[in-house]
Amino acid sequence: MSPNQETQAAEKIYLPRTSESETLKKIRHTASHIMAMAVQKLFPKAQVTIGPWIENGFYYDFDNPEPFSDQDLKAIQKEMVKIINRKLPLVREEVSREEAQKRIERIKEPYKLEILADIKQEPITIYHLGEEWWDLCAGPHVKNTKDINPKAIELESVAGAYWRGDETKAQLQRIYATAWETPEQLAEYKRRKAEALRRDHRKLGKELGLFIFADPVGPGLPLWTPKGTLLRTILEDFLKKEQLKRGYLPVVTPHIARVDLFKTSGHWQKYKEDIFPLMAEDAEAAAIEQGFVLKPMNCPFHIQIYKCELRSYRELPMRLAEFGTVYRYEQSGELGGLTRVRGFTVDDSHLFVTPEQLDNEFLSVVDLILTVFRSLQLKNFKARLSFRDPASDKYIGGDEVWNKAEGAIRRAVQQLGMDHVEGIGEAAFYGPKLDFIFSDALDREWQLGTVQVDYNLPERFDLEYVAEDGVRKHPVMIHRAPFGSLERLIGILIEEYAGDFPLWLAPVQIRLLPVGEAQIDFTKEVVAKMLALGIRAEVDLSGDRLGKLIRNAEKDKIPLMAVVGVKEVETNSLSIRTRASGELGVITVDQVVDKIQGVINNFSNF
Repeated sequence: MSPNQETQAAEKIYLPRTSESETLKKIRHTASHIMAMAVQKLFPKAQVTIGPWIENGFYYDFDNPEPFSDQDLKAIQKEMVKIINRKLPLVREEVSREEAQKRIERIKEPYKLEILADIKQEPITIYHLGEEWWDLCAGPHVKNTKDINPKAIELESVAGAYWRGDETKAQLQRIYATAWETPEQLAEYKRRKAEALRRDHRKLGKELGLFIFADPVGPGLPLWTPKGTLLRTILEDFLKKEQLKRGYLPVVTPHIARVDLFKTSGHWQKYKEDIFPLMAEDAEAAAIEQGFVLKPMNCPFHIQIYKCELRSYRELPMRLAEFGTVYRYEQSGELGGLTRVRGFTVDDSHLFVTPEQLDNEFLSVVDLILTVFRSLQLKNFKARLSFRDPASDKYIGGDEVWNKAEGAIRRAVQQLGMDHVEGIGEAAFYGPKLDFIFSDALDREWQLGTVQVDYNLPERFDLEYVAEDGVRKHPVMIHRAPFGSLERLIGILIEEYAGDFPLWLAPVQIRLLPVGEAQIDFTKEVVAKMLALGIRAEVDLSGDRLGKLIRNAEKDKIPLMAVVGVKEVETNSLSIRTRASGELGVITVDQVVDKIQGVINNFSNF
C-alpha cells in the first residue's frame, strides 16, 4: 500500500468526540481513575483533585511535590496497563455526607473535602477500583478494567493548572491523556495530532512571516507583518466589494465608549468580567461605574448611527457594515494563537429591517455567507440553530419575541433545505443565531459565519421607524458576520490550507527566478507590469543557484514560480512551475498574465 493509500485508509477511521459516544465517555472516565490510582501508587505523596473527560481524552490534576517528567509518564502508563490487566471491577457505592467526610479525612485528601462541599445532592456516590482505590464520582464507568484496551491508551503531556482555575490558589500538575476503543483509533488520533502540528498556524505564521506576538505588547494581541497585513487586506477587500454589490453601507466607529452604552445593551451586566476594566476619571466615578471601556461589541455603535435621525420605512432595510476591532479580557490560559485573542476584528454588519422584510433579508445574508465559503473553498460545514434554553435566566426579552426570532431562522433553513442541528442554550443573550460550523482537514470543528435575529436591542434602545400607515414601530435587527473573527478565520485558513493559500488569496502570487544577472532587467520589467495589473509579483534577487531559488520559493509556499533564462527573455516568455501541478512549460508573459487574472476573478487554481 502506498503512503497516499495508507493516508486515505486512515482517514476512513471515525474518531467520535467523547460527547458523541457513551462508550468513550465510560472508557475515558474510568481511564482517568486508573491513571490517578497509578500515580498514587508510584508517587504516594501525590494528592488527587479532579479528573474529567474532555472531547479527545481526559486529564487529572495532581498536587505532587516534584514535577512529573517524561520518564514518569512512561512509568505511570506502564502501571496503568498492570491495573487494567488485573481485571478490577468498578463498584458504585452510596454513602452519607458524614461517612464520605470521615473516609476522606482518614486518607488525608484535603482537595476531596472541598469537592465534597460542592456536591449538593445526596447520597454521595463513590466509585471503587477493586478494593484498593476510590474517588468521589457520579460516573459513568465501565464495569471492569478488562473492558479497556491497554493498547488504546496514551499519556500525552504535563501542564500547569491552578486549583479551581484560580491563580491565587495552589499550582497543580495536569496530566493529559487519551483513550480509545481500539489501537487503530489511537493510531489515527496520533496521525491527526502529528498533522495538526505540521499545520499549526502559529508555526506556519512565523515561517511565512504573517504575524507575531511580542511580550512588550502583551498576550493575545497579534502584530501583523506586511505579508500578514496584505492577507487581511485581501480578505477585507473581497468582502467589502461583495457587500457593496448587495447594498451595504460602510461605517467606522470608535474603539472606546461610555460604559452606559453597554449598560443599555446589556453587555456590561452579562459580560462585565470579560470586558477590559473601566477607565474612570477618579475613584468617585469608578465607584458608580461611570467612565469609558474598550468596546467588546460593535452593535451598540451601529445602533447609534441608525438612531441619529428618525427613519422612514422607505429607508429600510438599512445595512450598516464595518470591520470593527473589539476587545475581550480573555484569561491568559485561554489564549491560543490567532484562534483566541484579546483584540480581534469582526466583519460586523447590522441590518435594520421591517418585520415584513425579515425573512427575505435573512435569506440574503445566508446567501452571502455561502458565497464567502465557496470563494474560500470551505465545503465541509453544517448549520446549527443556536436557540435559547428556556430554563436559563441569561437571556433578555420575553417568550413572544424569542419565538418570532427562532421562527424566522427555522423558516430560512427549511426554505433552503439545509441540513442542520439545534443547539439549545447556544443563543446570544439578546437573540437566536444561525451558526455555520466548519470541520477542517483534521475533523476539528470551528464556528465561522453567524447570523442572528434580534427583537430585543431595538426595544432596549427605543429604535423606531415610521411605517407606511404613519405609525412609529420598532425595526428588527439582523446581526451578521460571514468571517466571524478575522484573526480566527486566518488561523483556520492557514491550517486548512497548510499554508498553501489559493492563488487569489496568497500574499505573493508569483515569484520570478532569474537564472543569472543578464535576466534581471527583464524580470523587473515583468514584475512591474504584473504589479500595475494588480498581480502580487516579486523577483528573487539573491543571486543563488536556480535549485536553491526554487527550494526557497517552495519553502515560502509561493503558488507560482517563473524561471527566466536566455530563451525566456528572447521569446518574452516565462517557464512556469506551480506548487500544485509542477512544471507547466514555457508560456508567453501575456498569456501568464491573462491566466492569473482569470484565476483570481474565478477564485480557482492556475
